[in-house]
Amino acid sequence: MSLGRAILCIIFPPLAVLDRGCGTVLIVFALTLAGWIPGAVAALILNYMSEN
Repeated sequence: MSLGRAILCIIFPPLAVLDRGCGTVLIVFALTLAGWIPGAVAALILNYMSEN
């Protein structure tokens, strides 16, 4: 995961997973609405897992 993508995960999580599909974006968006930290953590995990 690049540094720019990691920063994007922290600042605006749904935008960081936009290329992963509609379901992933909706899940991360819902988690971000529930609380910023769960959305950011989910985006970081999804971006990290996609590279491995």
